Amino acid sequence: MQGRSLALVLALSVGCAALAMGLRQSFGLFLAPMTTALGWSTSGFAFAIACQVLINGFSQPLVGQLADRFGGRVVVMGGALLYALGIAGMALAPGLGVFTLFAGLVMGVAVSAAGMPVIVASLTRQLPDSMRGRAAALGTAGSSLGQFLVVPMSGAALAGFGWQAALLAMAGAALLMVPLALPLAGRPAPKPASAVPEESARQALSRAFRSRMFWCLFFGFFVCGLHVSFIAIHMPGFVATCHLPVQVGAWSISLIGLFNVVGSLGSGELTQRWKRRELLVAIYALRALLIAVFFVVEKSTASILVFSALMGVLWLSTVPPTVALCARLFGTRWLATIFGLVFLGHQVGGFLGAWLPGLIFDRTGSYDAMWLISVAGGVFAALIHLPLREPAPLAAPAAA
Repeated sequence: MQGRSLALVLALSVGCAALAMGLRQSFGLFLAPMTTALGWSTSGFAFAIACQVLINGFSQPLVGQLADRFGGRVVVMGGALLYALGIAGMALAPGLGVFTLFAGLVMGVAVSAAGMPVIVASLTRQLPDSMRGRAAALGTAGSSLGQFLVVPMSGAALAGFGWQAALLAMAGAALLMVPLALPLAGRPAPKPASAVPEESARQALSRAFRSRMFWCLFFGFFVCGLHVSFIAIHMPGFVATCHLPVQVGAWSISLIGLFNVVGSLGSGELTQRWKRRELLVAIYALRALLIAVFFVVEKSTASILVFSALMGVLWLSTVPPTVALCARLFGTRWLATIFGLVFLGHQVGGFLGAWLPGLIFDRTGSYDAMWLISVAGGVFAALIHLPLREPAPLAAPAAA
């Protein structure tokens, strides 16, 4: 792939990932206005979004297999159409049950199809091994850039035109992902008849499930999802318990998105230069240390914003080395499927990170226990990677 065409593929793919993540991260803005206007419960709205996270996780491997069979382009385009349908359905839903159908089921599948894992896996397949870490980093950074840029635009539309018009405008914006997905890889080229037979999806999955490294990546990503959902969803509430201004919670989430751009790009470069196993150990260990220090320091506007900036650097920096290790261990033919299964661990952890802190707060009146669980999770994720050794690059085994 030549330099100019490579730059175009990367730019449009990053734009697609940014728009997808930005629209998804905007849904929390609609909780208060929609529940107030429609008389819905806060827990009902939150349950619909939590269902989206869980359905996203379970549908990701299935959508990944479609991308491996038919190409990332058609899957992301289909996901963009589902995005538009899901958001429009949320805007026009006559009741909470229909809203949950669109926000949970339809959007859960849409986020899988047009989200970062499929885009990153498609980019990884198109590029040589020497650029795969950078491609994953750009896709991840693009997602965070969308969180930083698109969420404020959604908020401005909400303030200016009301919740229903803002959601319909977001549904229209989702259609922009269709042309942005055009440069992504199409259907994988068939191998010549004389070539060694390809490994089937079932064989690739069987090989992954027997691999200790797969399960280490899975449970490491589980911890990543636990951290991300806990902080993203509950940081504003935690700020309120510290008797700090409401704006501090919003600044915290914005800083995380901004500094994750730096962290993701830096992680991509380190993925190319350093052993991926050691990089993952370092990231999870640094998360545990950072959360432990934050737990014991005095909570102020300054300490929360510094914590948010540093956590932003580590936020999704796990993605480039994880994708690169999946490609190294299992090949690129079924990469979207296998990475989708690893991503399932992230989303199961994310569901727990969204639900468990609320339960703990209801029972104890504080988030202290959840911060300690987060520290323990970071230590666990670092330790399970320590004994592993990254293999030399090998082609995936042929079918028997």
